[in-house]
Amino acid sequence: MASRAGPRAAGTDGSDFQHRERVALHYQMSVTLKYEIKKLIYVHLVIWLLLVAKMSVGHLRLLPHDQVAMPYQWEYPYLLSVVPSVLGLLSFPRNNISYLVLSMISMGLFSIAPLIYGSMEMFPAAQQLYRHGKAYRFLFGFSAVSVMYLVLVLAVQVHAWQLYYSKKLLDSWFTSTQEKKRK
Repeated sequence: MASRAGPRAAGTDGSDFQHRERVALHYQMSVTLKYEIKKLIYVHLVIWLLLVAKMSVGHLRLLPHDQVAMPYQWEYPYLLSVVPSVLGLLSFPRNNISYLVLSMISMGLFSIAPLIYGSMEMFPAAQQLYRHGKAYRFLFGFSAVSVMYLVLVLAVQVHAWQLYYSKKLLDSWFTSTQEKKRK
């Protein structure tokens, strides 16, 4: 065994590291996927906070009606989309499978379903805007339907990636659970 200051151990050229223990692949995947999901949750929280700010300004009439329009109906149930994110974060410290599954199910109910409804609710206004060039709701001088469709597309992508990574993380956790049961 070589010391820090001394020579290398006799009979080795430094290439005998193959036998050493390595971190199992599912543990490496778990750490990587948790990191990716956390990033997506933080992006979702930024979107959520912007939506809460827009709704608060609209309801409290802090700005004139021509600057910030009243919220669409889909925005109210979307406020519950913070619940799946919290459940996801709570599942990470102890690899709690049940919290992760609840997070995935509630993401469909509280995040994706309101976004689908929102795309249908705003479609007539978007159609009128693009056919006739008329908009009746505005956000700081921009057409509210255009801005909200951009937010909607971004939110759908964030939630879709979050579901995808959550499923991969769930599979990774099941792999480690199955290996423990075999031993």
